[in-house]
Amino acid sequence: MTTPESRTEELREQLSRLYGLECVPRWGTPRNEDRKTYGGKVAKYAAALGTPFMPWQRYVADVALEVDPDTGLLVYRHVLLMVPRQSGKTTLQQALMAWRACAWPRQGIVYTAQTRNLAREKWEEEHVEALKAAPAVWKRVKAVVTANGREHIKFHNRSRWGISANTKKSGHGPVLDMAMIDEAFAQVDNRLEAAFGPAMITRPQPQLWIVSTAGDEDSEFLNFKRQLAHDIIESDLRLASRFCAFDWTPPDVYDRTDRRVWRAVMPALGHTQTEEAVQAELESMAPADFDRAFLNVTSVEQPEPDKNVPSQEWPGLVDLESKRGRYVALAVDITPDRQYACIAVYSVREDGLEHVEVVDHQAGVNWLPERLKQLRDRHNPIAIAIDAKGPGGALLLELEEDAERLKRENRPSGLSRPKNPDKPAWGDLAVPTAADVAAACGAFTDACRPPKDAPDDEAQADDGHDDGAALVVDGEFEVVSEVVLGTIRHLDQLPLNLALANAVSRPLGDAYAWGRMKSSGDISPLVAVTLARWAYRARVHLVVQAYDPLANIW
Repeated sequence: MTTPESRTEELREQLSRLYGLECVPRWGTPRNEDRKTYGGKVAKYAAALGTPFMPWQRYVADVALEVDPDTGLLVYRHVLLMVPRQSGKTTLQQALMAWRACAWPRQGIVYTAQTRNLAREKWEEEHVEALKAAPAVWKRVKAVVTANGREHIKFHNRSRWGISANTKKSGHGPVLDMAMIDEAFAQVDNRLEAAFGPAMITRPQPQLWIVSTAGDEDSEFLNFKRQLAHDIIESDLRLASRFCAFDWTPPDVYDRTDRRVWRAVMPALGHTQTEEAVQAELESMAPADFDRAFLNVTSVEQPEPDKNVPSQEWPGLVDLESKRGRYVALAVDITPDRQYACIAVYSVREDGLEHVEVVDHQAGVNWLPERLKQLRDRHNPIAIAIDAKGPGGALLLELEEDAERLKRENRPSGLSRPKNPDKPAWGDLAVPTAADVAAACGAFTDACRPPKDAPDDEAQADDGHDDGAALVVDGEFEVVSEVVLGTIRHLDQLPLNLALANAVSRPLGDAYAWGRMKSSGDISPLVAVTLARWAYRARVHLVVQAYDPLANIW
């Protein structure tokens, strides 16, 4: 089975070998080396126009212009290209349109941008001027018509290169062989595609290019095409699809200040861009604006802070020296789309404070069973928590089926729930109920918030309830008190920090739980540390008292 990691590594090896390209798109159609391509011819036009291709541009041109060996026609009818701003989209488009106009007679080519005025401005000031500056190409031009509403470049072979407006009547007219929808983030709907499609239907090898940097939540046309491209590339459909795509964007978890992230998503870096220039933009731009422009990340409107999520308190709980205590509990959580999974650990430190930590946060889910067994054998945890009512339900079923199989084969035991809930063993699975999940989320929030001021002696009444020391020590055996406030400590790990920033709660009865579907990003690290904390507190008194020989030594 092809995984996101293996797919990316295969593409990385190919692009490095063919183009010396180390900046690999997160989603990219690979080059089919059994097919011929017109990419080399377009590269010659780019050089003639004074903008020699960068490696990423040559890769895109080679793949997009592959030729079907059976028909001799272009393989791909639709092309999606998404790269950060100022990466070289315009120079690639110019070379493509110039080549197409000259390659065959009577080619209809149209260019669109956010508005008709912007399309005309770019066509007149960049496209036409680039052709004029390239004598080898300009000699093929018969005339440039600038009359309002009739703007086009006419070639001696009767090809036409014009512009179109973003209206319901756009594209209705002469047949088209190449349509270039530039800055597609600004398209409010699919009206251009709906108009261009019929104009291309009778042509032997038409291409519709959708070119853009990421937009925002209102960029419905682009966002739909982007998700469609991802689905195709991640499935076996990519082998037969007539839709190719190239999307440079970081993983869901990233650090915008990390230059390694820049080098992974900015294919023009080191060619037409410098890290110093990007750093200057980072320092002057709002984070969301920088992410959209330079990391090609869709801008999402941030909701009002959720009062149930301790995001404001979280930075103050950093302790880079924090270490696990004697006993630990583990938990696992998976994102709803099963693209990422997280394993976290919870422990009570020697000083009574609580330690939470992300152990693993990786793409996919197939790595989880073996990794959980490794951690169980290495750390002998009090429990391993999995929420059966969430995306982890399938994992729980797989683990318990595997445990039954190993038992029948008289092999080392797998992972399963305890036979007797009142007598769990070390490393048994802990599966919370809905009420447990709600209690765990509320208790985690409380544990992140500072202690309330104690009432004075006169106001204080002994009601028999303990609002809780952080730690009760019973001989050698640690027990966390029922209510612990302000005692969580973490290592400032980026996946966990981002999970807190992305998290939104959802109602669960009269309480709340972390909302995987409602949150703006991957919150599996937050869910995992919350469940690990619950598992520790639910099982520590049952497991340690029953099995620790030191528990009764005074």
